[in-house]
Amino acid sequence: MTIMNTFDFNNLFVFDLANNHQGDVAHARGIIEAVGGVVQKRGVRGVFKFQFRQLDTFVHPAHQSGSDQKHIGRFLSTRLEREEFEELLAAARARGMVAMCTPFDEESVGVIREMGFDLIKVASCSARDWPLLEAVAEAGLPVICSTGGLSLGEIDNVVSFLEHRAVDFALMHCVAIYPTPSKKCHLNQIDVMRNRFPGRVIGWSTHEDPDALAPVAVATAKGARMFERHVGIATDAITLNAYSSTPEQLDHWIAAQQEALQLCGSRDRQPDADETASLDSLRRGVYAREPIEAGQVLKREQVFFAMPFTEGQLPSGQWCVGIEAKADVSADGPLLLAALAIPAPSEVQVIKDAVHEVKALLNEARIPLSAEFEVEYSHHYGIPKFREHGAVIINCINREYCKKIVVQLPGQKHPAHYHKLKEETFQVLHGILHLTRDGQERTFHPGDTCLVMPGVWHSFWTETGCVFEEVSTTHHNHDSIYRDAAINDLPRESRKTTVDHWGRNQLPHKVALSRSKI
Repeated sequence: MTIMNTFDFNNLFVFDLANNHQGDVAHARGIIEAVGGVVQKRGVRGVFKFQFRQLDTFVHPAHQSGSDQKHIGRFLSTRLEREEFEELLAAARARGMVAMCTPFDEESVGVIREMGFDLIKVASCSARDWPLLEAVAEAGLPVICSTGGLSLGEIDNVVSFLEHRAVDFALMHCVAIYPTPSKKCHLNQIDVMRNRFPGRVIGWSTHEDPDALAPVAVATAKGARMFERHVGIATDAITLNAYSSTPEQLDHWIAAQQEALQLCGSRDRQPDADETASLDSLRRGVYAREPIEAGQVLKREQVFFAMPFTEGQLPSGQWCVGIEAKADVSADGPLLLAALAIPAPSEVQVIKDAVHEVKALLNEARIPLSAEFEVEYSHHYGIPKFREHGAVIINCINREYCKKIVVQLPGQKHPAHYHKLKEETFQVLHGILHLTRDGQERTFHPGDTCLVMPGVWHSFWTETGCVFEEVSTTHHNHDSIYRDAAINDLPRESRKTTVDHWGRNQLPHKVALSRSKI
């Protein structure tokens, strides 16, 4: 499904005060001020998080005093009144931080709304508390849900619940062991959740040793884009627990995440100018073995490859048969690109180069193919223009029903046409498809479908690269009528090269056949 988040969950750093305020407002204000200083220093989006329990009703009457349950005594002894939390909320906002609160009962959800918090956090222990989740969903605030201790099936249930109620939410991988040893962090779960819930922001809510910096770096590399830590300050009278960070530790933790993000870099990596210069210093250039005269078509024995490679020179990797010299070159002299006529790639090479990209796009889209299929390389304006006008059509089934997988590379267009007999439905699997149907242009994203009836003009193109499925009635050759009459006049073999599988050994013959038909 397409995720329509209105709140940007990316790059949030959540600081959980929990009971580290120790029931002392002045101490809590000190924590907020110190954490706010770290946020300002590191330039991050800070979220200060409180926890609400309406203790008079949250705790059973029999446990209101003298309880041996390990948490209740701490909750009761660090109680703060609403007015005190309002003071702390104002302090967090004054420090430029977003405000979030974790409710542990339905009444607290109402208080969160009344106080004007920006987000609600669902704690791991509450992710199966359906009465509380109903109240959270009805609150209408963005939600971050922790998943500590949940099975994948239980996470699926929570995700489905929140999606059905149109809640704007993100997920936190979390391990509810305090502190969490390294062998229990299970950071591969971030990969699992990103793949299972594409489009959702996944974070890492951490309880490991505050001095351990590797987990946040690994979580960043895995694709976590929200991070949460408990925070506090130790004093002569207050001993901090083993999983909460001091401001100094917090500073180191955020710095480690920021360094990891830099190390990971962009997914769309382009060669750096310094990198190119470094590699050019190790490349071989093409040199003349003997004097070469302008107009000569060069043969392999007339050149040699050697260091150094100089700027503007033909590199060894671009050597090919058929290069023509446009100027004289002395023996041992470099062949300069500006003085060469380099032949265009052969038509077979044009298709082979495209096949490499098509296979990569299918791999990226995680679309497996069987070993038995037929491929059509559609090139309605000729193979040399295939990267501008074309598509790769993988024919999977053609009976009373037909299934094809259509792949277009970035920038490819398919010309306007209609089918006399065939009715077809497109469903986008990967990338973005632009389609004009009966004069109306629409944009389709993964999961979107489009019905094209017989006789309806349609054309399509993509800027991103796209894979879509075509399910139709039986395919018949010569069933397509093109708006461009010149295409209609071409034999089918001249606008489509059809091969078994990818056509590794068939392409030279098939391409030659297509040219002979023109």
